[in-house]
Amino acid sequence: MLIMTPAQCRAARALIEWTQPRLAEAAKLGLSTVVDFEKSRRSVSEDAIAAIRLALEGAGIEFIPENGGGPGVRLQKPQ
Repeated sequence: MLIMTPAQCRAARALIEWTQPRLAEAAKLGLSTVVDFEKSRRSVSEDAIAAIRLALEGAGIEFIPENGGGPGVRLQKPQ
């Protein structure tokens, strides 16, 4: 799994109109973990970041790797 930045997390939430509490619930994490990750307040475990990313991907987010233009996010095409 690729790394997700705090900025990607915030952007992904904005695309799907999720609050931090909604993301924490979907990722089965404490709200403080999501808040601290997005604000870079403290180191968050790789497992927690993976849980956040999986929750966002499950909601239709696609993570774009850094390919010369910087990492990003977008909505998946409807299937």
